[in-house]
Amino acid sequence: MALGATLDLDELLELILDKLTEVVEADRATLYLLDEANGELVSRVVAGSEVRSIRMKLGHGVAGLVAKSGEPIRIEDAYRDPRFEREWDLLTGYRTSNMLAAPLKNHVGRTIGVLQVLNKRVTGGFTSDDEDIVSALGTQAAVAIDNSRLMLSLIQKNQQLVETKEQLERKFRELSLLFELERATARATSIEELALATLAQVATACNARGGALLLADEETGDLVERRYDRDGSPELTRRPAKSGEGFLGSAMGGGGPLLVLEAASDPRARDAADFPVTSVLAVPLEGDPAPLGAIAVLTGDGEDSLADTDVGLLRLVAVNVSTAVRLFNASRAREVGERLTSIGRLLSQVIHDFKTPMTIISGYVQLMADADDRPTRHEFSELILRQFDVLGAMQREVLEFARGETKIFVRRVYLKKFFGDLERQLRLEIGAQPVELAVEVDSKLVARFDEGRVARALHNLARNALEAMGERGGRLTLRAALAGGELAISVADTGPGIPKEIEGRMFQSFVTAGKRGGTGLGLAIVKKIVDEHGGRIDVRSSSAGTTFELAFPQQREKDATAGAEAAREPS
Repeated sequence: MALGATLDLDELLELILDKLTEVVEADRATLYLLDEANGELVSRVVAGSEVRSIRMKLGHGVAGLVAKSGEPIRIEDAYRDPRFEREWDLLTGYRTSNMLAAPLKNHVGRTIGVLQVLNKRVTGGFTSDDEDIVSALGTQAAVAIDNSRLMLSLIQKNQQLVETKEQLERKFRELSLLFELERATARATSIEELALATLAQVATACNARGGALLLADEETGDLVERRYDRDGSPELTRRPAKSGEGFLGSAMGGGGPLLVLEAASDPRARDAADFPVTSVLAVPLEGDPAPLGAIAVLTGDGEDSLADTDVGLLRLVAVNVSTAVRLFNASRAREVGERLTSIGRLLSQVIHDFKTPMTIISGYVQLMADADDRPTRHEFSELILRQFDVLGAMQREVLEFARGETKIFVRRVYLKKFFGDLERQLRLEIGAQPVELAVEVDSKLVARFDEGRVARALHNLARNALEAMGERGGRLTLRAALAGGELAISVADTGPGIPKEIEGRMFQSFVTAGKRGGTGLGLAIVKKIVDEHGGRIDVRSSSAGTTFELAFPQQREKDATAGAEAAREPS
């Protein structure tokens, strides 16, 4: 029962030796355990109240021979027996008279050690009964030692399993956090949304009350501290910050993690949050060449303080936040660059299209100069003012685009009035040029499109046609009809056709066929206007002339009826 009372191996060995010396009335007892890896016996020696440990090679000395043979050895006079090694007595100052050594065999008969007793306290030395007792006790001791080792191994493996489980849980928590951060940062459309998503996730992962993020403002470049409180407002609070100040500034400037466990007594954590802070952990956001900022989590009253185990998690978050911020800033810079480039292209197009209203204004001014009656001059002045409205619309288009607005103004347009105005303007452009202008439009049709933009597109096509026909002249024909839910407009000329070298690139910006004064923007503007309406453009060209066909989809409204009759102006 005594051998089963403990599983601690050292305590068990001491108990075995103590009981053994008592039972066989020995002066000393030694227990050797086999170290198979090194081929040695490792001993526990009880000498009075002191326990010593010695080692000997397998096969050396009495204990080594017993361990190797698996048979007990009983010696009545040690100094006369050649198997006894006197060096141990010389080393310890002890004199051995007689001794008994028996193997420790476990339940499968395998020797796991040796039990050895020295100097029988009564005369006559150790007997065969003592040998039986030592062997029997050795068998029980071997089983107890095996059980202790097995239990200790199970405890150790269980501890390893617990540690592995904790590591897996920590890794799973980190992976879950990274996954949620990836989703949140992918949806973020601003630094504010990115900061809120990040701080909410990391505060939850670290069981913290809140978090804080130090970053430069998107517009001013000044440092701004954004704070998050899980129990407070769902929105972030913003505060101006300075480099090197506070726990975030210290972490940003120090280049390493900052862990403040006694926040109440640390001046760096003073006014760290809108709630009483008990501990703070902050790490810098890596940048090139200097840190981008810092991120922190904070605990409040009643919460466990942050620990070193949270440092790795927050560092992992900081790396991902740094990457997300850099990507966001790069995306913003790319968007700004692309918008500036687009604004430049749009300005080029608008300046290109200035020629049309300016030509019309110039023509009507000349007509006004020749007109004698006031009503005619008033009519021309109204037409001039209308062209200033066109110029104002171009200006608004540029400003709207600069603000990120790219909408078109689609409304009902009576084609009779639209093409009537267009015909008068084109006749001013044609002037004395030998070109016959024909406009073939059902005078009662009504369609839906952006009147100003479509007029610009048709002016560009007509101007290109006039320039293509040149001094020899020809015929310019404009047609419009409703077919298949679309408004079809065609512009045809009798010029020499589109040059082969630009046929596949005619709608690209700045592509021209060597036309004097040409910018290569006219057809690009036409394509852009058609695309904005969700329409399409087709071209037929030969040496006998060129025809551009524009198709604009027509959406039905509540005030419209089905079929072509719905598109006719009431007479």
